[in-house]
Amino acid sequence: MVQAYILIQTEVGKATAVAESIAKIPGVLTAEDVTGPYDVIVRAEAETIDQLGRLVVAKVQQVEGITRTLTCPVVRL
Repeated sequence: MVQAYILIQTEVGKATAVAESIAKIPGVLTAEDVTGPYDVIVRAEAETIDQLGRLVVAKVQQVEGITRTLTCPVVRL
């Protein structure tokens, strides 16, 4: 399994709605509102890096209210 943190910036006042919508997407482990330069942080997993990319582009980025995402794959050193 490949896991990643997805850091999300949203439109003003949309963080809670974005987190709630993303939490329902299969493959999303957690979606939480946070403070700081990002508004929502998501932890997601998929079988391969390609499937993870499709999850981000086809599902997560389609949620209304998102302005920018940054995907950070987890590495095990």
